[in-house]
Amino acid sequence: MFRKSADSVNRWFAMHRKAAAVRKSPERVLPGRSRPWQDYALFVVLVVPNLALLTLFVYRPLADNIRLSFTDWNIADPVANSVGFDNYIEWWQRDDSWKVVGNTVIFTVAAVVVSMALGLALAMLLDRKLFGRNVVRSAIFAPFVISGAAIGVAFQFIFDPSFGLVQDVLHRLGVDNIPDFYQDPEWALFMVTLTYIWKNLGYAFVIYLAALQGVRAELLEAAEMDGAGGWTRFTKVLLPQLRPTTFFLSITVLLNSLQVFDLINVMTRGGPLGNGTTTMVFQVYEESFRNFRAGYGATVATIMFVVLLVVTLIQVRVMDRGER
Repeated sequence: MFRKSADSVNRWFAMHRKAAAVRKSPERVLPGRSRPWQDYALFVVLVVPNLALLTLFVYRPLADNIRLSFTDWNIADPVANSVGFDNYIEWWQRDDSWKVVGNTVIFTVAAVVVSMALGLALAMLLDRKLFGRNVVRSAIFAPFVISGAAIGVAFQFIFDPSFGLVQDVLHRLGVDNIPDFYQDPEWALFMVTLTYIWKNLGYAFVIYLAALQGVRAELLEAAEMDGAGGWTRFTKVLLPQLRPTTFFLSITVLLNSLQVFDLINVMTRGGPLGNGTTTMVFQVYEESFRNFRAGYGATVATIMFVVLLVVTLIQVRVMDRGER
């Protein structure tokens, strides 16, 4: 009898503890049950203001730009007449369009590849315990936060063919045929590209430096113990761990490079010889505010947007395939 009573008491305490645990456990949404209205209210409060701002300042201007690309709107004229695809046909048939596209591709590819490669190399170097590394880190990152217009003015004097720093160094090295960075279109594009890489290097450097803090050192040590060389450890162990960071940088540096305007405007104004350093974003400015052809400028901007969208989708696809 006492044994039966003890068993009953134990079962009662077990049921009590189970009920208390259920009451204290966080509420879970079971299949078929709707979430409480507080969750939906919180979702609306957090998401709707951001969607409203994006719609007002991003999506609506984008839609207006696409609409204006089918018109002959003059920026000083309140009326915009529809011209269909005439602006796109004109862009396709103009000779300078392909020169501008070539300048954009060269500038963007060089800026993305060189700045990311140098940024990773510097990050790996300054990730070590070296004397004065914090000062060097700050010096590398500083140009990124300086105005592009100010850097453009400073580098105008550096590349000046008469009394610039580059001219003086080449003269001391015995180079007689000193390039004219302001008259030769190829050297002018090189000058602008090199200036932008110097300015943007700190961004890739800081992002890679932060990513290196999360690298699993035990994997590198295990590869070294297995006899893997430095290049093998870099390509087979380190780079795969930096894949998400590389993907992020490839998109952000690409977008930033395609939007460069201040450096080109200050240093060359799109020249020499008309469009020696003109990129697509600078052409949008020239057509819209210098030639007063805002409709054609919107066409160039729309084409650039479509190209960016396609390139970004390809990058995402490649990233997903690499993850799998």
